[in-house]
Amino acid sequence: MNVMLPPMGFNTWNTFGASINEKVVMETADAMVANGLLEAGYKYLVIDDCWSEYERDPVTKKIVPCKEKFPNGMKYVSDYVHSKGLLFGMYSCAGVRTCADYPGSFDYEFLDAETFAEYGVDFLKYDFCFKPQTANGPMLYRRMGMALRACGRDILFSACNWGVDDVHSWIRSTGAHMYRSTYDINDSFESFTEIAGSQIDKLCYSAPNCFNDIDMLTIGMYGKGNVGSTGCNDIDYKMQFVLWCMYSAPLMIGCDVRNMSDAAKALLTNKDLIAINQDPDVRPPFVATTHPWNNRCKVLVKMLADNEYAFAFFNMSDHKAKVPLYFFDAGVPASSGYGFDMTDVFTGENIGIKSDYMCPVVDSHETLLYRAKLVKI
Repeated sequence: MNVMLPPMGFNTWNTFGASINEKVVMETADAMVANGLLEAGYKYLVIDDCWSEYERDPVTKKIVPCKEKFPNGMKYVSDYVHSKGLLFGMYSCAGVRTCADYPGSFDYEFLDAETFAEYGVDFLKYDFCFKPQTANGPMLYRRMGMALRACGRDILFSACNWGVDDVHSWIRSTGAHMYRSTYDINDSFESFTEIAGSQIDKLCYSAPNCFNDIDMLTIGMYGKGNVGSTGCNDIDYKMQFVLWCMYSAPLMIGCDVRNMSDAAKALLTNKDLIAINQDPDVRPPFVATTHPWNNRCKVLVKMLADNEYAFAFFNMSDHKAKVPLYFFDAGVPASSGYGFDMTDVFTGENIGIKSDYMCPVVDSHETLLYRAKLVKI
């Protein structure tokens, strides 16, 4: 299975936690289509933890769906999700138990992979709780990677070990198509900016078939749901989405898509932003500027396909600030005879050719984003 672009979809955990059931999943599938999310590229609908009974079947040893939550079984739900044109995802764990204390896949990797294939699963999120202390983490992920390859169905392997054991240095060898590189996100400005900052020096490990997953988006949650915390406003969420798009990170929605605000829907389906995330070159950004006396102000530059570039100006501080960019630091000195023809991604306004230096004033928590072509001047 080749996964050449960052996966896009929805995961139940941020909003629903343990409160998942057949009705919620089917309504979410309907909403993903009705709200234009599938059309925008969000094709995976993933059920997270808490979907099974508390113990395996005593005879078959299989993990079995909770009869109260999923009375018609998981194949029934999978078929419904597929009927909407979506792909179906589920959850398990490399440990003996999952993070919410349901049966994990430790020592049952091949049986569970076959079970997921029987359900029609297209995506497996694989967590890292409650493994025996002497069990080797990389080996456990290799085992599930091999089991998925042997199960007879193409299943995207989403490893979720929270960034421990220097996961970026070995995870590609396990067959994983994406890997969690941080601890869990919560719905706060501090959480998503800290996560984004922690991965700048590790983005070089992210590439087709193994993308750095900086966790599920909290856009549109506004402090509600299973990871509520303080919540964010729409300006904060704008910054979060630009960061995830600049990073070429998987875009997994976490808000309740059945009840999205207009602002969240518009942001999550913004074609110009998604195009940066899904750029075929999938190159990581680099830090072109860190403000000399305010390290909460930064400029990221991302090389795109077809001689294009993305410039993102972030003001993560609590006050308005000038955010300088010296084009020398972006690789184009004034003596080169080149500049960048820049267009504001949010307004569509062309601001002309910029070279040598620019220093926009950026409001607190605000983000400016430009798409540019390198041209001779």
